[in-house]
Amino acid sequence: MEPEDRPDPATEVFLTHRNLLFTVAYEMLGSAADAEDVLQETWLKWVGVDLDTVENQRAYLVRITTRQALTRLRVLGRRKESYVGSWLPEPLLTTPDVAEDVELADSVSMAMLLVLETLAPTERAVFVLREVFDVGYDEIAEAVGKSPAAVRQIAHRARAHVSARRPREVVSPTQTRGVLDAFQRAVETGDLQGLLDILAPDVVLLGDGGGVKQAVPRPIVGADKVARLTVGGLEKFATKLAIYPVQVNGCPALAVHLDGEMDTVVAVRVDNGRITGLYAVRNPEKLSHMDRETALSR
Repeated sequence: MEPEDRPDPATEVFLTHRNLLFTVAYEMLGSAADAEDVLQETWLKWVGVDLDTVENQRAYLVRITTRQALTRLRVLGRRKESYVGSWLPEPLLTTPDVAEDVELADSVSMAMLLVLETLAPTERAVFVLREVFDVGYDEIAEAVGKSPAAVRQIAHRARAHVSARRPREVVSPTQTRGVLDAFQRAVETGDLQGLLDILAPDVVLLGDGGGVKQAVPRPIVGADKVARLTVGGLEKFATKLAIYPVQVNGCPALAVHLDGEMDTVVAVRVDNGRITGLYAVRNPEKLSHMDRETALSR
């Protein structure tokens, strides 16, 4: 690149850290659209900064992003109160390197993002910055407007909260793909027993149609109910359906196409070789990032 073609220093620094900043915002919000808005807000604040006064540019950008995401997270909380049906994170079609980073893939998995939803906004920010991005307590304190001592307490509380609710074991992509393959075969052949064999007795099905597409209005619990609903619901569309394996949020998942159009993304939580969580996203507004790969980084 010729010198005159290079972006200005502020733009260059921002672009260097863009994937990291997007990942921070996405993990805090569970929404790619809102994460993109946060990045725009971060950029507008960043271009007004005198770079000569910034000692650690990465930390400064993370701080701006965190503050903007916290503000938006509180707005999102009010928005979710009036959301029609279950709210699920926005699925991302991710690049292969995300799956290779086991800790990153775990942190952005649908199952983990749903666990993070149970944290208060500041707890979520502290947990994400500390546990996922290994940001120091002093830096986190500046980002969330708390003292380092308070941040340590929040981190301890959030860690215990997440630990009690996160998947009990780290499941390899190969194991997850094997379970999903069995699930796909059972669905495509209408094999009720095959589904029952792969679903945990206390499996939970969540569907997000956003009031636009039909979806289960509340969680469905139990292998028998979930299996029968899944087989029965797909029977009438059998000739129009096509199911493809994809990588969503760094984990194996399924993309369901109806009449050639993307209709549903199905992610799973797997424990002890069985599906304990099924997450079906149908809201069209949440499928816009499934037509291209999204790069995430730590």
